[in-house]
Amino acid sequence: MKKIIILSAAVLFSTVCFAQKKATPVYLDPNAPVEERVEDALSRMTLEEKVGMTTAQSKFSSRGVPRLGIPEVWHTDGPHGIRPEVLWDEWDQAGWTNDSCTAFPALINLAATWDKEMSLLYGRSIGEEARYRKKDILLGPGINICRTPLNGRNFEYMGEDPYLAGQMVVPYIQGVQENGVAACVKHYAVNNQEFQRTQSNSVLDDRTLYEIYLPAFKAAVVEGNAWAIMGSYNLYNGQFNCHNKKLLVDILKGEWGFDGVVVSDWGGCRDDEEAVLNGLDIEMGTWTNGLTGAASDGYRQYHMADPYLKGLREGKYTTKELDDKVRRILRTIFRTSMRPEPNYGRFVCPEHYQAAREISAAGVVLLKNDNNALPLNVPEGGKILLVGENVVKKMVVGGGSSNLKTAYEVNPLEGLQNAYGDKAEIVWARGYVGDTSTSYNAVDTGQDLTDDRSPKELIAEAVELAKDADYVIFVGGLNKSAHQDNESTDRLQITLPYNQEDVIRALAPVSKNLVVVNISGSAVAMPWASEVDAIVQGWYGGTESGNALADVLTGKVNPSGRLPFSVPFKYEDGPIKTEAQYPGIKAEGDEFWQTHYSEGVYVGYRWYSSKKIKVQFPFGHGLSYTTFAYSNAVADKAEMTADQTLKVSVDVTNTGATDGAEVVQLYINDVKSTIDRPVKELKNFEKVYLKAGETKTVTFEIDAQDLSYFDADKHEWVAEPGKFKALIGSSSEDIKSTVNFKLN
Repeated sequence: MKKIIILSAAVLFSTVCFAQKKATPVYLDPNAPVEERVEDALSRMTLEEKVGMTTAQSKFSSRGVPRLGIPEVWHTDGPHGIRPEVLWDEWDQAGWTNDSCTAFPALINLAATWDKEMSLLYGRSIGEEARYRKKDILLGPGINICRTPLNGRNFEYMGEDPYLAGQMVVPYIQGVQENGVAACVKHYAVNNQEFQRTQSNSVLDDRTLYEIYLPAFKAAVVEGNAWAIMGSYNLYNGQFNCHNKKLLVDILKGEWGFDGVVVSDWGGCRDDEEAVLNGLDIEMGTWTNGLTGAASDGYRQYHMADPYLKGLREGKYTTKELDDKVRRILRTIFRTSMRPEPNYGRFVCPEHYQAAREISAAGVVLLKNDNNALPLNVPEGGKILLVGENVVKKMVVGGGSSNLKTAYEVNPLEGLQNAYGDKAEIVWARGYVGDTSTSYNAVDTGQDLTDDRSPKELIAEAVELAKDADYVIFVGGLNKSAHQDNESTDRLQITLPYNQEDVIRALAPVSKNLVVVNISGSAVAMPWASEVDAIVQGWYGGTESGNALADVLTGKVNPSGRLPFSVPFKYEDGPIKTEAQYPGIKAEGDEFWQTHYSEGVYVGYRWYSSKKIKVQFPFGHGLSYTTFAYSNAVADKAEMTADQTLKVSVDVTNTGATDGAEVVQLYINDVKSTIDRPVKELKNFEKVYLKAGETKTVTFEIDAQDLSYFDADKHEWVAEPGKFKALIGSSSEDIKSTVNFKLN
């Protein structure tokens, strides 16, 4: 009898185990197709649970379904590093001791590399850090077009050209999402200024929208398969972008087939009904009552929380839109925290520090180098004088959403000290006082930058020290303070602030070799350029910024960065001529500022080249410590049809004595068009590495899309038959070879 009982128990246990295994819900099966998991989970949820998923539950998280074991979604600010943990309903940090991240270079620095491999490395590295910190959605990258150099957030974006931004964003997205972290591309769309960003209505025609402001976002969705998109604060043609029907429903989810999740910017949702009906999926916010102040579980007051639930119960809404939102959120969860193969990531590791250093150095742009002033050639025991506040100022803290707490940050002084050791004397002089603040949202650098000396005294000190220096390196530019490179404010001028020009001009007559390093995230006019020997465009390079800059200055790294924007002689040379264009006009009785994009498609180099206006440094410009020659430009055919491609090739030779990289750029010119078109538009590029004396052939493929403009009346891209030119060069203005061809 005893044996029988034992046998029965074994059978019972086996039966129960089999039943449990068989009963495992599809949505919990990591090997089941994502769409099957989504539908299974959706079918098991209550109305309240569905609505709950569409709204924030804390500063950086949105709700899951605990009953079903579906986790909440954790968001984190990027796109330059993983933000320190914050309080439940405050921006200030929570006081953790293990949330210091690797600070990666600003995205404008990445764009300046013109290197898709660097973009992939960047995405993989920051994706690993996000996954290690258990973040599901990285709030970046930003790809808004640099319409005006005064935009305070240009440093977070990828320049003035939609093709460059689109090509650079795709590998970044792919690298991030390899780690099971959703890249949330922002700020969608036509969000090109910080002035009155929540009250500014961007007014523009469809051609301008499709040719300039949408292509990078389309590339992110169609080519990069981005899993998330963030709406922007502004309005587009009268409707807020976090629930803009045309942008979100018609274009993003309709024309492009986006299957991911749309996240509002924090507090960007402004209307109950539009939020429900116009394509928003998750509403996030700044304060717990939605917009203004703290309240006990005030998140329930958000537009897509209790008001949404009430509307559903009263029959105002159907569940059609709700189910679509929840499907997208579930899809995101199954792609991230509940993916089949979890990735645990890596954090603040040597590999990430090295990646940050390489990316930062690859984006440094050598703008001018008279008489080969660079790389530095300091005699044994020589003296280098560094002048400027940015020599020592730590830049990772501040800037708004890019505010980070990093394990360390190497400044330019430390970078050169690391490079030379005791082989040269490195001296620093303040030169000017800019911003002495050292903290932001309770993240503090620990620096004391106070200095009560007068501008005259500071300049006098620098001039005296410069007299016997072998090199004088002025490191100035902008910072991440208000009205500099900073979220929520725009710049007040295109020239250098804090009387830096006076410092440079005082140093010029007494310096043997005067090098100016401009640190900024946007174009800075340089009326003093002819008075200095060399100019270097640096950026906010993150954790390893100082070491990366030193790598370039000393010649350890041959500069290969190229400008992702144009640098005009003065602001007035640019396409924005009226107050109506920027910052916009608020008429009496009008609720919003009206910003008219009346320059149309003539943004950046498209304007300067077409209007034949000389610039100080053109889009795509950058020098090297070696030289390059172009030859044998040829097409594989003289004519093509709309369903064919044409290949254009050119030989590029390193004619100098130093290994280096050239960025070969392809622009297209429509010789005779029935509509007004820019004289050239970037359509391809390739960064090619060449040993001294080496020649490589670079080949570009051209199709009908490369020749097209957007016809707003037909709502389609049109490639007109006729004559075209393929312009191959090293910048928008330095065209080396031209190949003529015809579209039949």
